[in-house]
Amino acid sequence: MGSPASPAELAQALARTGYLADEGLATAGYLALRLGRPLFLEGDAGVGKTAFASALAEVTGAYFVRLQCYEGLDAAQALYDWDFPRQLLHLRTVEAAAVATGDKPDRSDLEASLYDRRFLLARPLLQALERSPTVLLVDEVDRADDEFEAFLLEVLADAAITVPELGRIVAEQPPLAVLTSNRTREVHDALKRRCLYHWVEHPGFEREVAILRVRLPEVTDRLAQDVARATRRMRELDLIKPPGVAESLDWAAALTALGARSLDPDLAAATLGAVLKYREDTERVLAAPPWT
Repeated sequence: MGSPASPAELAQALARTGYLADEGLATAGYLALRLGRPLFLEGDAGVGKTAFASALAEVTGAYFVRLQCYEGLDAAQALYDWDFPRQLLHLRTVEAAAVATGDKPDRSDLEASLYDRRFLLARPLLQALERSPTVLLVDEVDRADDEFEAFLLEVLADAAITVPELGRIVAEQPPLAVLTSNRTREVHDALKRRCLYHWVEHPGFEREVAILRVRLPEVTDRLAQDVARATRRMRELDLIKPPGVAESLDWAAALTALGARSLDPDLAAATLGAVLKYREDTERVLAAPPWT
């Protein structure tokens, strides 16, 4: 996996993909590449944790694999499964051929042929182990169960898994793992200790304006500043879901689609659904509009 020579060089490479990382995040990403350690990114939703992993894969020329975590996720869903319909089709084909030729297939050989690699469905974790180089994004790991955390820790430590019917599969080059968490619950210390850790902050005003201008070139500089200033004020309110950069981008895009070149109060109020996702938050913002 290609590795930039310094955090500053990584930040420049990320910027060329459209991702503007601050010094702390660029340093964390550089160390993860240099040391071959998983990177654990924690922070509010919408601050760019997922996009960072994707940009890192683009910068390094690595294959990008995303595992979206959720409650109830188990090893089979994350690792591999057998393609039962294809196995059944193979079995019927072999049996039909045997009837046609009058031969009786050996049962042990037939069973062995059903568990060939071609019938194995690789889920994200196995894909990451089999392809090289790879950036593996384990997104929102805080939504998974404790048992899955323990399993994930083992996979990351060994960069290998065992398929009982096929044997041990070892990564030619361990994937660079990026784990993200919105801190809906605390992730166990054992998993965090295995990783480099970085808290991803909301961007400062100037960097958020730059992000809006880079990602949405059609947005005027005035509108980008107005949106960044208003969302920054919203984050200071006691909202159920404060807006992240993703919401800033959505809001700026919605306003631009309506022809806005600056943050007109009427258009701002009409498009709050692009930046706020709870009725209570909308009511609170409209009670004291941050664009006045």
